[in-house]
Amino acid sequence: MKKNPPCVMTFSATDPTGGAGLQADVLTLASLGCHPLSITTAITVQDTSGVESMMAFDADWVNDQARTLLEDMEVSAFKLGLLGSVETIAMIAEIVADYPTIPLIIDPVLASGRGDALVTNEMINAMSDLLLSQATLITPNSIEARRLAFKDSDDFGEASLDECAERLLNTGCQLALITGTHEVTTEVINTLYNENGKVKSYNWERLAGSYHGSGCTLASAIAGCMALGSTLEEAIQEGQRFTWQSLKHGYKPGMGQFIPDRLFWAHDDELEYARFIHH
Repeated sequence: MKKNPPCVMTFSATDPTGGAGLQADVLTLASLGCHPLSITTAITVQDTSGVESMMAFDADWVNDQARTLLEDMEVSAFKLGLLGSVETIAMIAEIVADYPTIPLIIDPVLASGRGDALVTNEMINAMSDLLLSQATLITPNSIEARRLAFKDSDDFGEASLDECAERLLNTGCQLALITGTHEVTTEVINTLYNENGKVKSYNWERLAGSYHGSGCTLASAIAGCMALGSTLEEAIQEGQRFTWQSLKHGYKPGMGQFIPDRLFWAHDDELEYARFIHH
């Protein structure tokens, strides 16, 4: 009998461009060979340039979506993205707390690539107080890391990422992978931290252009690799490799940002899927 692919439950808002949000999660997880379970937290009006508006779902609807599936299917990993409201954040915190052995990967989405605000200060506080302590791994970019780490201050622009990581780890999350796309460096440097400080830095070629959904892709890829049986350390490496390849093969269907090609391996005869996922 054929073995079922592992199920990964992702909570996020829709993105009708297919570049970010739930659509990015689904594409990434399916590309890796996982079965995505997509819980809608909000719907958005956006294009490849930015987000025009967002309508958050009622928290009870989010709860019902997730609980119904959790009673029916075995979930191998959770991934969180844009969560929509304080009430939904509190509800999701209760859900994941009921499944403490399932890895929890959090991409703390705070704004669109253009800078459109997608969360309030109350939501940031709720995320920090209720969710980060339960996270196996958080994957903020450097802008998100500074804002989360200094959520009670407006003066954090020059804060070092090492200091941000220390503050974030003090919330109780196990690991923080801070991505360096927005930093002024020749290469993109992603840095992994644990409670004792810096664990490892990963250097990636900086690609030209701006990408819509790179953070969603990274967090989903890590969750998917863990669901497939990789250790956390392996999943962090493999997830970054998958994301970089998706960005390298990205395309520009609109007038704004590039969209990562999560099916890059299927669109190039010279590429072998397993070579990028498992090596």
